[in-house]
Amino acid sequence: MPEGLLGMMFSHPGFYTVVAERGGRIVGSNCLDERSIIFGVGPITVDPAVQNSGIGRQLMQAVLDRTVERGAPGVRLLQSAFHNRSLSLYTKLGFDLREPISVMTGPPLRVGVEGYKVRTAQPSDLPACDRLCLMVHGHTRTSELVDALKQEQAFVVERDGRITGYTTGLNYFGHSVAESNCDLQALIGAAESLASPGFLVPTRNASLFRWCLEHGFRVAQPNTLMSIGLYNEPCGAWSPSILY
Repeated sequence: MPEGLLGMMFSHPGFYTVVAERGGRIVGSNCLDERSIIFGVGPITVDPAVQNSGIGRQLMQAVLDRTVERGAPGVRLLQSAFHNRSLSLYTKLGFDLREPISVMTGPPLRVGVEGYKVRTAQPSDLPACDRLCLMVHGHTRTSELVDALKQEQAFVVERDGRITGYTTGLNYFGHSVAESNCDLQALIGAAESLASPGFLVPTRNASLFRWCLEHGFRVAQPNTLMSIGLYNEPCGAWSPSILY
């Protein structure tokens, strides 16, 4: 995990962060994204020298205790599907498996989709974007969108003169919602850059997943979306961030 990214999360008022110490040195950390009504966990880090000693569980319990203190109706994370120990730990801590997710990697397409216009998002687009997120997920992610606007990473897609999708960035920490797969494909196709290690696609959305593969993207890693508490089955096209 790049130090700059962790530095941003540790200093951002919307994140709650904890560290684990042993012998006077930091051996692990965990973050909790509190910018939306649903909290997102991660990234969790543990020094390889002290892994499998219970530190990961303590770091996870610390942020879960925080969600109870703050009265969050739900908390989510993405788990690396190949990591059996973390799957077992998160399940024992109360997380339920919700969705298989594929990390897609590849060069940007830089292509348009006829009938769809992709442009940089503006502050005036917030109400329309909030309505889309509410339609797809049952809650909004306004603060994340505001952060993306400030960083000039947010884009919207328009169809028939109205906003039908948005993204806070086609990267690990960006999420996207749209009315249809075509709207989301327009956002993906228009991206000028796709930061490593990639963007995330719900694998059960076979049409979108197949479209990505047919356009040269490949699966870099399988993940699993897990949740505790409130969870609405998404209605529409969507792409999660690495937090949820």
